[in-house]
Amino acid sequence: MFIINCKNYDEISGEKITRLVKIAQSVSKKYGIKIAVAPPQHLLSQVTSFSIPILAQHVDNAEVGSTTGFIIPELLKKSNVKGALINHSEHRISSKEIEQLVLRLKKLKMISVVCVKNVAEASRYVKLNPNYIAIEPPELIGSGKAVSKEKPELITLAATAVKSAKNQTKLLCGAGIVSGQDVKKSIELGSKGILVASGIVKAKNWQKIIEEFAKAMV
Repeated sequence: MFIINCKNYDEISGEKITRLVKIAQSVSKKYGIKIAVAPPQHLLSQVTSFSIPILAQHVDNAEVGSTTGFIIPELLKKSNVKGALINHSEHRISSKEIEQLVLRLKKLKMISVVCVKNVAEASRYVKLNPNYIAIEPPELIGSGKAVSKEKPELITLAATAVKSAKNQTKLLCGAGIVSGQDVKKSIELGSKGILVASGIVKAKNWQKIIEEFAKAMV
């Protein structure tokens, strides 16, 4: 799994998000790998018609109905959004909310990506059996310093923790990934995919960098 988190970067504002998703879709088909894109919430409807999975960057554990401003799993599902990031380091939530949201997404047959900052959190939340655990040390996010280089043992230990749960959860690696070599190294260390943001979105040539990452994965 190769997830592109667009955050709220200006580079994908307006119609530009459509171009990014088109490129991601073509690369996904060319290399036979799963690529998902997580646009800002207000741009989700522009790209849910594409064949690749579109994920929400965040989801709230609020009820359907009179819950102004909250992002509800059930309504995302009806809008053809395939899943959501949960507990990203820039939008942390409580452990109770994480547990309830994983269960709600599972019931809806949607993809759950639980973001964690360390191995202890990976060990804790893998027990919920989300689709993915994404480990990202907060201090390396957006730094250009890949976790696979700066803290390779973090990926190895997290991979062991996820594997020991003996369920369907797969480990993703994020934070500071800017090259195909970073991607390749994270896979070698035990990751089953990547979660990347600025390394893709802020690149001058989206086609080139997405292909570079895809090649490294295969």
